[in-house]
Amino acid sequence: MKVTPIKTERIFPNSISILRLLDKYILSLKEGSIVAVASKVVAICEGRVVKNESEKQKDELAKQEVEYYLPPEFNQLGFMITINHNMLVASGGVDESNGNGFYILWPKDPQKSANEIREHLSKKFGVKNLGVIITDSALQPLRWGVRGYAISHSGFKALKDYVGAPDIFGRIMRVEKTNMMDSLATAAVLEMGEGNERQPIAVIEDLKSLEFQERNPTEEELEDLKISIGDDVFSSFLSRVDWQKGGKS
Repeated sequence: MKVTPIKTERIFPNSISILRLLDKYILSLKEGSIVAVASKVVAICEGRVVKNESEKQKDELAKQEVEYYLPPEFNQLGFMITINHNMLVASGGVDESNGNGFYILWPKDPQKSANEIREHLSKKFGVKNLGVIITDSALQPLRWGVRGYAISHSGFKALKDYVGAPDIFGRIMRVEKTNMMDSLATAAVLEMGEGNERQPIAVIEDLKSLEFQERNPTEEELEDLKISIGDDVFSSFLSRVDWQKGGKS
């Protein structure tokens, strides 16, 4: 697998559309490539920003952006732990880093953005097997540092299912599934960076184990990616806190 980050100009709110930005910096694409785009740059291009006037404002924005949240007083560091698009994230993804005085929200509809980017680039470069992921970075329990993950994808199967297949000793696997979109996002974000690298785009090539689809994911496929709190392996933790309903619940 080869990951190539792409350096861009600094992007300001409403200065350029995401499709024009990609046209400007992606000059060629091969069959079987994945284009990773940072959620932050998609949101900035959409104008999904709010002037940073106070720290408390960040919490209020997060409450409106998410399905559920835990108030900051529940956290020893004053962070809001939230569930947004069925993902556990801090502050609903609202962030001020590289924001030039603005809070940056997530894209309005990350799945729609991924679909539109894939359709545009596939048509432009005449490639059928092309995937897109919208990426962000998140904390992981009991580990220092952030890692990349995907908030949306298009053009490939997000899960590689091993259920029912034998392992190397013939044992039938019961629950094993590889999250392909998050694995790809981790690799992309590693190369894109978290600071002033100005590399919000990456192209991933030479993939051996990915199954491409010449279409957007269906609603059923997207639902299959989600696990309810009650069914999650971490349910004993997640269900013992007093989740508050956010603006999207």
